[in-house]
Amino acid sequence: MCMVIFAPLFAIFAFATCGGYTGQLMVSVDCVNRTDSNLSITVRFAYPFRLNQVTFTVPTCEGRQQEQLHLNGDFSSSAEFFVTIGVFAFLYSLFATVVYIFYQNKYRENNRGPFIDFIVTVVFSFMWLVGSSAWAKALSDVKLATDPGEVLLLMSACKVQTNKCGSVYGPVWSGLNTSVVFGYLNFILWAGNIWFVFKETGWHKGGAARYPTPAPEKQAAAFNQQPYNQPNYNQCTFGQTGASFGENGGFGQSDYSQVGTYTLSGPTSY
Repeated sequence: MCMVIFAPLFAIFAFATCGGYTGQLMVSVDCVNRTDSNLSITVRFAYPFRLNQVTFTVPTCEGRQQEQLHLNGDFSSSAEFFVTIGVFAFLYSLFATVVYIFYQNKYRENNRGPFIDFIVTVVFSFMWLVGSSAWAKALSDVKLATDPGEVLLLMSACKVQTNKCGSVYGPVWSGLNTSVVFGYLNFILWAGNIWFVFKETGWHKGGAARYPTPAPEKQAAAFNQQPYNQPNYNQCTFGQTGASFGENGGFGQSDYSQVGTYTLSGPTSY
């Protein structure tokens, strides 16, 4: 149930916070000749973070001349991979929810549904781990490439000590940091669901059936069916010589042998 509720939400938060991000930074270049200065140079960038295609114009502090620069780095592969995983995970979660609710019989038919669900869950768990790790590394590189101090190093005017260059403000990273957090939360959610999906497959049930435990009723029935040999009290043997009755009703032996640990002796007739 937790998987059905949280998986689509976590997937939406992950790819929405990454795919919908736009950021900007502002720097200033104060030339010796104030008329050549530009104190509000704005650099905007967004998903999929192909920073090498982001261009901006800055003064050279040499008359009215300006130069066109671009940021460094292309981090689109990691960002697009992360967003793609989020979109497909969201779609599969919705599909699985519909199957769980309305097609439960077909889901369990021939154990095909649980088997496919198990394989897909394992794959998405692995993909969330890889995608979140790759995006976390790419995000750190994006932060470095868009740092105002690094951007100022690209400007030729800032290499002249008589000119003053500074940072007005930098990008806000809370949205992208949230995307990384939700990426790892999705990994934990999908990885934790592996066990519950595995229990629905025949593998878990087959392992339990290898060593069946007899029911208490069957154990009691088996105990009652064991043969019980009652002793025959009609035959008694005393020592090596038994007692016998004669034709006249008397005892025919003149001596009794040992019975147990006692020695019996007596008259042969009365």
